[in-house]
Amino acid sequence: MTSSRGRAVAPAQMLIDCISDLRAFVAVIEHGGVSAASRHLGRSIQSVSRSLAAVERAVGTELVRRTTRSSSATSAGAALYRRVAGALSEIDQASAEAAGARDRPLGVLRVSAPPGFAPVFVVPVVAAYLAANPQVDVELKLEERYVDLVNEGHDLAVRIGAMPDSSLKTRRLGGIRNVTFAAPSYLAERGRPTHPRDLASHACIIRSAARDPGSWTYAIDGELASFAVAGPFRTNNTDAATRAAAEASGIANGPYWNVRPMLDDGSVELVLSEFEPPAIPVHAVWPATAQVPAKTRLFVDQLAAHLKRQQL
Repeated sequence: MTSSRGRAVAPAQMLIDCISDLRAFVAVIEHGGVSAASRHLGRSIQSVSRSLAAVERAVGTELVRRTTRSSSATSAGAALYRRVAGALSEIDQASAEAAGARDRPLGVLRVSAPPGFAPVFVVPVVAAYLAANPQVDVELKLEERYVDLVNEGHDLAVRIGAMPDSSLKTRRLGGIRNVTFAAPSYLAERGRPTHPRDLASHACIIRSAARDPGSWTYAIDGELASFAVAGPFRTNNTDAATRAAAEASGIANGPYWNVRPMLDDGSVELVLSEFEPPAIPVHAVWPATAQVPAKTRLFVDQLAAHLKRQQL
């Protein structure tokens, strides 16, 4: 593309040149001449004159009537000034807001998080964050799937599990223990498994929404191994599986944070703890940008600090 100055430029540079020319035009009108405008803008008289000429060339008419002593707007120049001065003010305000969003938390923070995890661990952070940052609104969407942050307009996501390679920025927030448990009355009746292979002879509560519902993973001699499980009760809900275990319906497997209240009150007991696999990572992810907005950066910091204090 070719600019009003007659040189080949990229579209972004052309826009910058156009705004610069319009600023010079407005300054000439407001300060009564090219010389005064050049002093106000800190530009040379020749530079301001070229900008004014570029604007007149672009609109195809004289905008400023020049004499040896003064300059004044033509009727066309006065009409253009009224519109352009307001537009430049809006551009300045938008630029200030964009810079402020980088340095201060502003606007709407859109967060995606897993349905079971978010109400317990993300919502308390949202409440504290909103209290500390009154110029930010938070929109929290609970979704099992991995959303496309850029195309779906999200600022941030909380994700559980191994992170695939991507261009997203990530920060590990913690790790979730995956434990096996059962009610004391069930264990008294059916016996306590001492090795994952013993599960084949037990009624296991199957979480149908798990990635591989028919097998549970354990660490055997430093290596991960899967063991087939089966039972008469299946559910797609983690809370339901935990409650069923407390009701002595069988042995369940799930996140430690979910079962912890029932461990504390003795409703269930851990089994096979010596074979517990490594913790499942929890990450915050956000689009890669040159400058992370303050609203995102501060929320991630608060979430990381909160989860560090939790027993996941």
